[in-house]
Parts: sequence; structure tokens; C-alpha cells
Amino acid sequence: MLTLFPEMFPGPLGLSLAGRALEDGIWSIEAVDIRGFATDRHRNVDDSPFGGGAGMVMRPDVLDAAIRGAGAIGPLVYMTPRGRRLDQALVRDLAEGPGVRVLCGRFEGVDQRVLEAHGALEVSAGDFVLSGGEPAALLMLDAIVRLLPGVVGKQESLAEESFEWGLLEYPHYTRPQTWEGRSVPEVLLSGHHEKIRAWRKRQAEEITRLRRPDLWDRYVAASKVSEG
Repeated sequence: MLTLFPEMFPGPLGLSLAGRALEDGIWSIEAVDIRGFATDRHRNVDDSPFGGGAGMVMRPDVLDAAIRGAGAIGPLVYMTPRGRRLDQALVRDLAEGPGVRVLCGRFEGVDQRVLEAHGALEVSAGDFVLSGGEPAALLMLDAIVRLLPGVVGKQESLAEESFEWGLLEYPHYTRPQTWEGRSVPEVLLSGHHEKIRAWRKRQAEEITRLRRPDLWDRYVAASKVSEG
């Protein structure tokens, strides 16, 4: 984890399932302070942009030294709004790899040359702008860690989550059976597993169609290919 704020890690990842897995050695994290690789007495890590404009840009020489100092295990991921959108497929790929190095930018961003030199994968947590890459990195790491063997108790539950089959997840219900005049759907009380699976699939399809037409279009297209 390459950051100007190493104290932000592990942060919430030190709690709950991820925290227990961290204590058990299932995964580990090292926060590298980028400022420690600055060479001037003021420990400057940024400078004004060539071509003018507002804000400051993180220097390639300082970042290069920090990246090299962090070792070379796994791909270098740079969190940025202009990157490819983080999705479950990418999360799964990163979870199956040897590890990941995450570069958290600040200010107006980082010098493009250092990204090119290290073949960085630019990843976006969504279509919004944060004050820095750290919150996005925490989000991505949480998604990765929970897929590691031994982190989530029932691995089969991971297969039924949103996005695993190209659909959003179906609704969930628990006790009490009736709450404030609202009852649990009868099919879930039937004990008929095939009917329950069919109901959940229909619910997932309808929710996806209404809320995420982009996902729904891809799901329909993929279904036609598999049927053809």
C-alpha cells in the first residue's frame, strides 16, 4: 500500500472478518509512506503541473523510489476516477493472484510517466471523486480479502452474491415471519428448494432489470449466447 497516510491502514480492514483473517495470517498488509522517499529536506512529494492549471501533481521520481522500495509482488494498481471500473470480475482476478500493490494518489493525481514505466492498472471505484485514493483502496481490498479461502465461513454464500452471475442479489428475509403487517413470501416457507431457487432467480432478474439496465442487457446477451 503506497500512501501519504499510512496510518489509514488497515483501518476498517482490521475489524470483523477481514480483521480476524489478518490476525490469523490469511492475508497481510504493509503501508509504505511515500513521503519517506522524498529527497529534499522538506520531504516534498509534489510539484506544480507542466502546462499550468490548478493543484499539484505527485512527482515521478519520488513515486518510482517508493514503488521500487515496496517490492514487486503482484500488479501495481493506481486508484483513479479515470480508470476501469472496479467490478467483481476484477476483484476475483486480484484475489486469485499473488498479491497487489496499490498506489493511492493525492492532489491532482500522479505524473503519467511513472504509471507508464510500471505498467500500472488504473482502477476506479465509481463515477465520483474522492480526496485521495485511500478510501477507494480500502473498498477494493475489502472486496478482495473476503474472497480469500478461510475468510468467509460459508464459501457457498459467495456464489449467490450480487454480480457473481451477472445479476443483482435477490431479497432476504428472516424472523419474525410477520413484521409490522409485512409477511415473508410464502414460497420461502414452503421448504420446496426448487421453487425457492426459481423464485430467487426471478427476483434477481427483475431487480437487475429495473435498477441496472446495463447489467440486464449484458445478462440477456450472455443468456442468448449460452442458449445458442
